[in-house]
Amino acid sequence: MLLIQLTGLSGAGKTSIAFRVQQLLLQKDIAAQIIDGDAYRKTVCKDLGFSPADRRENIRRLGAIANDLVQQNTIAIIAAINPYDDVRQELRTKYDARTVWIHCALDILVERDTKGLYKKALLPIGHPDRVNNLTGVNDAYDIPIRADLVIYTHTEDLETSSLRLFAFIIDNMLRTGL
Repeated sequence: MLLIQLTGLSGAGKTSIAFRVQQLLLQKDIAAQIIDGDAYRKTVCKDLGFSPADRRENIRRLGAIANDLVQQNTIAIIAAINPYDDVRQELRTKYDARTVWIHCALDILVERDTKGLYKKALLPIGHPDRVNNLTGVNDAYDIPIRADLVIYTHTEDLETSSLRLFAFIIDNMLRTGL
């Protein structure tokens, strides 16, 4: 079917959009599965840390899982930060993955701070509670060079964002004859 790799900072809305789109696809009798980066960090990827090499390996593993689903005629949506453009391009080349950037302005993410991570990342250096590897704050995030779709969650609500991704998936299915 189709492999969609979402990318975006923590709290941008990747998982919420992915699950809403899954509902919309299932309503149309289109098989769809979410590969949630947070969930897989607790299972298949629990041996990985947050070094650049481990983050790349994490995405490679999620990509392989997603590709297995695609081979079973299921739309697979990876909902993970997916911070490095080189590994996003690797999935594009290897699995024909489409890249969707779930973009949210950093000031809005800090304001939302759904997991309390931004507050900890912005603590003074040396503070015992400081998070030192938050993507986009004190760790690298490569802006997607070749995003197939950009969704701006700081200006759109969840339903609008979800409908845009849903339409993108349907359009890709029609163009590829699925």
